[in-house]
Amino acid sequence: MSGWWVADLWQRGETVLLVSWVFWVVVSIVLHELGHGYAALWQGDTTPRDSGHITINPIVHMGWFSLIALMLLGIAWGLMPVNPSRFRNGRLGWAFVAAAGPLVNLLLSVLCVVACALVVRFEPFREPLQGNLVEFCLMGAWLNLYLMCFNLLPVPPLDGSVILAGLSAAARRFYSQPAVQQFGLLVLFVVLFSGGVTTPLVSALQNSVVYAVGFISSALGGAPVA
Repeated sequence: MSGWWVADLWQRGETVLLVSWVFWVVVSIVLHELGHGYAALWQGDTTPRDSGHITINPIVHMGWFSLIALMLLGIAWGLMPVNPSRFRNGRLGWAFVAAAGPLVNLLLSVLCVVACALVVRFEPFREPLQGNLVEFCLMGAWLNLYLMCFNLLPVPPLDGSVILAGLSAAARRFYSQPAVQQFGLLVLFVVLFSGGVTTPLVSALQNSVVYAVGFISSALGGAPVA
């Protein structure tokens, strides 16, 4: 074990897991941020377009520091610049724009579940491609569910806190306090790097995805996922 997650997966021959993780982290973050961007445009804010963020270029959305963190640590993040003062629906628009990102992750997860169920049911490919494609789709499904749940945490600066601030004046005052914002960063650190928090959630999401794929596959007349 080298201690570097990329090298460890490569040495164990888990190249499909490695490629799937990098692909889905990048694609999911880019589409998540584009969800925010298009929602902001719909609200009348042209900042995402003016700043050049209506693009699929991951460097624009994630930046080099985030991409380097992905390769070193396996985690990454993105950013979509918006100007809430331009939203036609004011604070409600703020909540709408914030919710758009997690909604994109939910839609991606559903698409991956359906695609995986179809692959399992109709077995269009031979092994190892068949199994690799199932693993790829399962990864996309549970990872996007995780990203949705993570971003909906009511912890600044995550989307969940922005949604609450847009819906409640009391929440807005609470989250505007510098101490709350600093505490939020500490909570994020604990959630990201504490296995006691993330491991049970990931396990539950993975089991839920496998169940959903098996249910759909069985409904189509196929065998459940092992």
